[in-house]
Amino acid sequence: MSPLIHHISSDETLPKSADVVVIGGGIVGASAAYSLARRGLSVALIEKGYVGCEQSSRNWGWCRRQNRDARELPLANLALRLWEELTEEIGHDLGFRRCGLVYATDDPKQLAEWDKWRAVARRFDVNTRMLTADEATAAVPAAGGRKWLGGVHAADDGKAEPWLAAPRIAEGARKRGATIHQNCAARGLDITNGQVSGVVTEKGFIRTSAVLCAAGAWASAFLRMHAVSLPQASVRQTTLRTGPAPDFGGAIFTSDGALTRRIDGSYTIAASGRATLEITPQGIRYARPFLPMFIKRLKAVEIGISRSFFAGPETLGRWHLDRPTPFERIRVLDPAPDKRMVATIMTQIKALFPAIADAGIVSSWGGYIDFTPDAVPVISAVDSIGGAFVAAGCSGHGFGAGPGIGHLAADLVAGDAASVDPTPFRLSRFTDRSRIEVGAF
Repeated sequence: MSPLIHHISSDETLPKSADVVVIGGGIVGASAAYSLARRGLSVALIEKGYVGCEQSSRNWGWCRRQNRDARELPLANLALRLWEELTEEIGHDLGFRRCGLVYATDDPKQLAEWDKWRAVARRFDVNTRMLTADEATAAVPAAGGRKWLGGVHAADDGKAEPWLAAPRIAEGARKRGATIHQNCAARGLDITNGQVSGVVTEKGFIRTSAVLCAAGAWASAFLRMHAVSLPQASVRQTTLRTGPAPDFGGAIFTSDGALTRRIDGSYTIAASGRATLEITPQGIRYARPFLPMFIKRLKAVEIGISRSFFAGPETLGRWHLDRPTPFERIRVLDPAPDKRMVATIMTQIKALFPAIADAGIVSSWGGYIDFTPDAVPVISAVDSIGGAFVAAGCSGHGFGAGPGIGHLAADLVAGDAASVDPTPFRLSRFTDRSRIEVGAF
C-alpha cells in the first residue's frame, strides 16, 4: 500500500518553452523548482507519476544534522534554515518541527561512534550532547525497565511531514509562476551541438536551454540514454504507520527501531539501518565502485533478487523518444513491503512501546533509497552536455536535506553564487580518480 500523500492539481497545458525544465517531482525537484521560480525564471516541473509519489513520501521525515557526514553538514545547515523559511513564504504547514532527535543504544561500539562524531559537530556548530545511561533511559522510556547504555540528544534537529512537504513546496513554486505537469514522463533530452535545446515528454516538446534531472532512483537510467554515467544503486526498505498513540517523543532512534510521531498522533516506524539490496543489471554494472560501501555496510544489508531485475530503473534498457518508455510503464515505483520485516518491526516495537504497537498498523509500504558509492549526493553540472544538471543519489538523506539540495541545484542552474561549496557533490568525482570515501553514516 502506498503511503498517505497530499495530491495537487496539474497544469493542463504544456508550455512551448521554459527557462528551466525540472525532471522529477520529489522533495529535491520541488524545492529546486521553487527556488528557480523565486528568482524570476520560468520553470516547468515534470513528473511521470504525481508529486511526492516515490521516496519523498516514504521516508522517516527526519530533518537532521546529527550524525551527518562532514561533507553534507553545510548542506544540512542550509536545509534546516530553509525548512523554516519555506513554511513562512509558502504560507502552508509542511509539518516542520524542531522537536529534537533522541538516539539511544545498548551497543558500546555505536555509542563510541556517536561520541567520536562530536568533533564534527563542533566544527559545524551542531547543538548535540551525549546522554548518560540514566538520561537515555529517561528520554526513551522503554517497557520492561530496559536500561540503555547511553545516547545522544540533538536539540535543534527535527522532522517534517513526508506526505505534505513536496506537494506543498511544488504548489509554492506554482504561485511563483512555475507550471506543474503530473502523469507526464520526460522521455529524453534534445541536444544541439552539445547543448540542451529541449526536453521530449510524452505530452509534447518543451524548448529550453537548461534541464535539472532530479529523478531520484530513475536518474541514472535517464542520463544513461545520453551517455552520462551516474553510479547509482538502490536499496529497498519497509516502513509502516500506526494509528494515533500516546506521545513518547517526536523522533527516536534505537537499535531496535526508528520512530517518528506524525502531526495526527500516529507513528511512522522502520527497522534501524536494515534494508535489502536487490541484484539488478545496473547494480552489476556499478558493482566495482560500490564495493567499499557494501563491505562497510554488509551487516545492515540483505541481498536479494526480485522483479526489479527485469523492470524498473535499474534494468539497463533503451527506448525511443517517440514511443512509450519505462517511465510511463512504471508511473510510481511502489514495491511491496517486506512482510517479514513488518512482523519484525512490530515485535520489536511491542517490546519497547506496547502502547504504540497496540495502536495497530494503518498502512505499510516499500520504498527504494538511491545511493552513490560514497553515500553523498550528486548536485552538479553534467560536463559533457551544456545546460544539463543533476541532483540525485541522496543516499537516504534526501528528505531532510531536500530544500538545501534543491536550492544549491538552483544556484548552479541559474549561474548564481553557490550557497555552499558544491565541490564535494560534483558528478566528476567518480571519473576523475578522486579517492572515494564512504560516508560514516
